[in-house]
Amino acid sequence: MTFATASDGVRLHIEETGSGSSIVFVHEFGGDQRSWAPQVAHFSSRYRCVSFNARGYPPSDVPEDVASYSQSRAVDDIRDVMDHLDIERAHIIGLSMGGFATLHFGITYPNRALSLVAASAGYGAEKEHEQFFRDLSRDVADEFERLGAEIYSHTYAMAASRIPFLLKDPEGWETFRAMLGEHSATGSANTMRGVQAERPSLYDLEDVLSAIPTPTLIVVGDEDDHCINPGYYLKRVIPASGLLVIPKTGHALNLEEPDLFNDRVSVFLDAAEQGRWLSRDPRSEPSEIMKTS
Repeated sequence: MTFATASDGVRLHIEETGSGSSIVFVHEFGGDQRSWAPQVAHFSSRYRCVSFNARGYPPSDVPEDVASYSQSRAVDDIRDVMDHLDIERAHIIGLSMGGFATLHFGITYPNRALSLVAASAGYGAEKEHEQFFRDLSRDVADEFERLGAEIYSHTYAMAASRIPFLLKDPEGWETFRAMLGEHSATGSANTMRGVQAERPSLYDLEDVLSAIPTPTLIVVGDEDDHCINPGYYLKRVIPASGLLVIPKTGHALNLEEPDLFNDRVSVFLDAAEQGRWLSRDPRSEPSEIMKTS
């Protein structure tokens, strides 16, 4: 096993394969580095693919103190993994919790990112649902501790935005559910309390999001309801961004529609590396639509 040691001493489990420009995959709350298997298999023929388990997800360390978990710490963990592997710049691809970390990485370390892919990043961002999401995150943390990951995984994996995956690919969904059941209850609870329940709303970050210079692809499923409006918002405020909406798809879109996800991300990475993924031309802004001269 390969481990990077984060700047606060926590060990993070790393896997890498392939060569070329680097991609760092950042997993969602319900997944781990294994969730990126379809992407690693696809991209490793052309890229150096790096995945890691976040703190709290064995075999990475599971700090007992919730103070060791935060949105800013998740961002620095990406940096620390890159530093350990001597990667100066990388394409950062994140899903859900990992998508939030990807966006914050673009804010904090823009000089380290070749491009950003933020997929299914939106839960808890909508201002009208912000307090509900924070309270729910703390309730979920309590349930992980009370029931353990295996028992609670059967409930968590049946969330509304996971049902499209269940219907399309029951075996794939069960693999996801089983991996979730292997997670650390302590790590999951602390991640919910320290990262999910405490991260700022994306709508409070417009000034810094609008300053991201990095080519960015935002990906949402059209049956992942609480990510749709944040996806449109991110498209509006991040200058060099594009929005991909995948039809009839829920939250775990890289597993639900791996071929489509891989294909469109491949096109994006090529454009970003060739300098062809540009900021929106001011002439195409909404205020210009009805102008004739």
